[in-house]
Amino acid sequence: MPPELRKRKAPASEPVAAPPAKKKGPVAKVIAKVKDAVSPKATKTSSATSASVGETITLEGFGGEIETNDGVKTTLKQLVEESEGGVVLFTYPKASTPGCTTQACMFRDQYAPLTSTGFSIYGLSKDSPKSNTTFKTKQNLPYPLLCDPSQTLIGAIGLKKAGAGTTRGVFVVDKSGKVLASEAGGPAATVEIVKKLVGGGDAAPAPVAGPAPVPVATEPKPEVATNGVNGTASKEDEDRAAVADEVADTAEKLDSNEAKPVDA
Repeated sequence: MPPELRKRKAPASEPVAAPPAKKKGPVAKVIAKVKDAVSPKATKTSSATSASVGETITLEGFGGEIETNDGVKTTLKQLVEESEGGVVLFTYPKASTPGCTTQACMFRDQYAPLTSTGFSIYGLSKDSPKSNTTFKTKQNLPYPLLCDPSQTLIGAIGLKKAGAGTTRGVFVVDKSGKVLASEAGGPAATVEIVKKLVGGGDAAPAPVAGPAPVPVATEPKPEVATNGVNGTASKEDEDRAAVADEVADTAEKLDSNEAKPVDA
């Protein structure tokens, strides 16, 4: 029998090597940056505010639920509805620390003028109700402190730091939901921002009314009579006029001296 011939398998083809990547030119780099900027990415927390000044926000659901230092659940929408003119939120990093104590006490000392136009003031931090109650009691604060441990409201008003920090600042919204202020700042700066917005602050003292000035009586100078001759005054009339002038001048000097305060 003739020998059986077996077919050999074709050798496996070697993978074709990918062409070397081309270096991006300047134009290609710009296009890549644009694509990165417009492509959807995971949301990142940033310091930029999500409620711009002048914008009218939808209060329903804005910032989620928070809690007062007394343990009462509430929302920004509810706080605005309960106010007469709007809400002022000042944020602070941590209760009972030096800078936060200074800020809270400055709002305490200016509480009456800052709320005179119907705005309600609240402190806002991520502290617990217990920490904020201790803070409020110790510093005798006349306004509630809001607790936002998950930083939902702090983040919504743009005052959340990267990570878990809180930026010191102030956020003001009126009854219609219009954002009047959303700004970071130090203790004094946050108070001044609110002063300018709501017209609060120390009014300039009214001038003290002093006694009305006493008019200085002067004796009228008599007219010099003429003797009828060419309209000239007689010698006697001139002498009388000179004496009258001297008496009037002396009276004015005496009156002016009496009006001056006497040195103690």
